[in-house]
Amino acid sequence: MRKKFLTFCAAAICAVASTAHAATLDTVKARGKLVCGISLSTPGFAAPDEKGRMQGFDADICRAVAAAVFGDAEKVEFVPTNINTRFQALQSGEIDLLSRQTTQTFSRESSLGLDFGPTVFYDGQGLMVAKSLGVSSAKELTEAAICTLPGTTTAQNLSDFFRSIGGKFELVVFESPDENRAAFFAGRCEAISSDRSDLASIRAVANNPDDYQVLPETISKEPLAPAVRQNDSNWRDIMSWSVWLLMAAEEKGITQSNVDDMLKSEDPEIQRMLGVTDELGIMLGLDGKWGYHVIRGVGNYGEIFERNLGEGTRLGLTRGPNALWSAGGLVYAPPFR
Repeated sequence: MRKKFLTFCAAAICAVASTAHAATLDTVKARGKLVCGISLSTPGFAAPDEKGRMQGFDADICRAVAAAVFGDAEKVEFVPTNINTRFQALQSGEIDLLSRQTTQTFSRESSLGLDFGPTVFYDGQGLMVAKSLGVSSAKELTEAAICTLPGTTTAQNLSDFFRSIGGKFELVVFESPDENRAAFFAGRCEAISSDRSDLASIRAVANNPDDYQVLPETISKEPLAPAVRQNDSNWRDIMSWSVWLLMAAEEKGITQSNVDDMLKSEDPEIQRMLGVTDELGIMLGLDGKWGYHVIRGVGNYGEIFERNLGEGTRLGLTRGPNALWSAGGLVYAPPFR
């Protein structure tokens, strides 16, 4: 009797799991591609190359999820979104996933109908000025005009910072990133404020990048993470574990170039990650080799970081807090078991 009961329970659990695989995953599979919301044009994170192919850190996060679902990292359609439309595009179902330098905050997750995935980039808000201004600290920008965009946490962070030092500032808001950058480069503002990674991207597109400097102060915490709609836990799990797979692969030394050889690894966790044993992907409604497809398609977290943002790129960013936990950073994946 007990054996029959356990068999019944197992069947019931499988039925529930099967139902959970519906919704977004089934919609994406039926469509034959992932629709991913990205920024309009942010070098290093999402911008087309000379052939029109989308490149960047955020774009590669989209490709990782596409590879998990389809076994093909190229089965993704990129939809540019702006600051004001990014959340509505996700809420309305226009996109399946938002991967757009978006900070996870309490109010966004609790009131906008979003579920965030793991932090993919630990960032913080900063300020950038022209070197000719002769400023070496954000504390010297009292009474300055500061360029920024609407619909972000930037204004509140600036208010908090200047209030803490007893200073004032003038906020100059522009509707698009292009207008914002152009105004700053034209000298309409003494400073421009955004996430430090975004400031590096803005500086990289200047005609004379060496004429600008990002000031040393980091005035906020900005954990950037991809997001999906609430109430679809399976789709959130697919997004989250695809990201964690990238991180775990770097820790395990699995790369885009050696992933085939790693199929022969005797490391039990690598075997589970790549679908040699256990086939963890089946639990998510994916192919058993989903992890192999992700790394074969985009590489590991470190590879994605270095080719899009690293010291050898125009942005020239160091890993900093985005190094693996084992190297003194904050990047950490749960175990694959």
